[in-house]
Amino acid sequence: MTRRELVTAGSALLTAGCTKKQPAARPNILFVIADDQSYAHTGAAGSRIVLTPHFDRIAREGAFFTHSFTACPSCTPSRSAILSGRHIWQTGEAGVLYGTIPQQLPLFPHVLENAGYFTGFTGKGWGPGDWKAAGLPKHPIGFEFNQRRHAEVPGPALDPRDYAANFADFLDARRGGAPFFFWLGLTEPHRVYARGSGRKQGKRLEDAEVPPYWPDHEVVREDILDYAAEIDWADRQLGRALAVLEKRGELDNTLIVVTSDNGMPFPRAKVNLYDAGTRMPLALRWGSRIASPGRRVEDFVSHVDFASTFLEAAGLPPLPGAAGRSLFPLLTSTQPDPKRDRVYFGLERHAMCRPDGATYPMRAMRTRDRLSIVNFAPDRWPTGGDFISSNRTPHGDVDAAPIKDFLLKRQREFPRQYELNFGKRQRVETYGRAADPHQVQPLAAAAEPAELLAYLRTTADPRIEGRDPWQAYAYRQTTGFGASFNTTLPEDVRRAARERPTHKPE
Repeated sequence: MTRRELVTAGSALLTAGCTKKQPAARPNILFVIADDQSYAHTGAAGSRIVLTPHFDRIAREGAFFTHSFTACPSCTPSRSAILSGRHIWQTGEAGVLYGTIPQQLPLFPHVLENAGYFTGFTGKGWGPGDWKAAGLPKHPIGFEFNQRRHAEVPGPALDPRDYAANFADFLDARRGGAPFFFWLGLTEPHRVYARGSGRKQGKRLEDAEVPPYWPDHEVVREDILDYAAEIDWADRQLGRALAVLEKRGELDNTLIVVTSDNGMPFPRAKVNLYDAGTRMPLALRWGSRIASPGRRVEDFVSHVDFASTFLEAAGLPPLPGAAGRSLFPLLTSTQPDPKRDRVYFGLERHAMCRPDGATYPMRAMRTRDRLSIVNFAPDRWPTGGDFISSNRTPHGDVDAAPIKDFLLKRQREFPRQYELNFGKRQRVETYGRAADPHQVQPLAAAAEPAELLAYLRTTADPRIEGRDPWQAYAYRQTTGFGASFNTTLPEDVRRAARERPTHKPE
């Protein structure tokens, strides 16, 4: 951020403070979002493989949510839903990976800024994609603070940006005592990982939690431990950011939210609507405003609820068209909300891993007892199949990983797990949570989920009308936050796709 930008931002804040009547004691807001972390992997959730004392502190001194779900298990659309308070099918081109943001889509950071908040981010903000391409006049979150780097990081796979130092720079840039909204975007535990990093840190293979849809093998266990090592690192960065707040005496007047954008980057997790891809860690701290600190909140909540929560905390009305509801009542009271007994989420397109940019459209409803999924195009491969994707691999909706390579090479040895991770699916999948917590055995002859379909009609999902606007959206790969490039698949990738290579199992 340049000196001129700082002066301009400070002047704007002072002007806003003089011309707008604001509620007293508006809180600061610190939003911490990990990249690809599932619900199960915090100490508060009972995991044995991670060390998350700072997340656990937020849960202990605030509230820990046991049924929080992303709006979409893919980076860009998940973040679009957070910023807009809308489901991905309500956000237009913001609802796909490497998309853009329609200029008419209201975003809560812009509303906060207009109300006198100083807004900014470090690490990964909205994206990946090109936020400028559809005419959005300013960054979706605020000023970027990404210049500070660690003097040393314990491995080449970790982000060199010093999130806490950048947060401190952001606080130094405030003018006039304005309240702030800051987005601390951890890039961990997104791949790639340093192979063997988990064991080097003393993690034990026997402690790795292997779900039944993966083979119980050393390669799999080591990959899980490497993922856990990045969560440990991310939690230490959270701790350093909390220390910045404490040192400045602003901890208790700051609403702190810690979560993830989507599930772990493993087969059948990220880019899937099963719990491993959609159920999120969530802890909130807000000084004395939290009723009964240390409480486990069992109500069902969604990432689309954050926008309304932040705006209500600031004394502002919800965004027009928002689908989410404020979490304020759950924070300031110990009473459960009987209407919070389900959540809805979906996915359209992650990687460009099907011919002609075809999507794999899914919608789901999760209640305490059931998960119901509708696959609108069950004839397509949910992972992309053998088509060579924009990331130049088959099954492109599964991140490159040792576990992926292992399953592809040894599919004949583990046919059940291979099918669960890479096979086609029936149109309707319904799972009973009590008997099938890992969601591997769909109930036979599951009926169309009428409640889910009714909700999609109510929220104007184009899929219910038989429309598919998503396939026409460009795939806007970008460098940084500037202009896009490679909006269509390279010719060599298209040529490889036409030749239809097949992965041969060993």
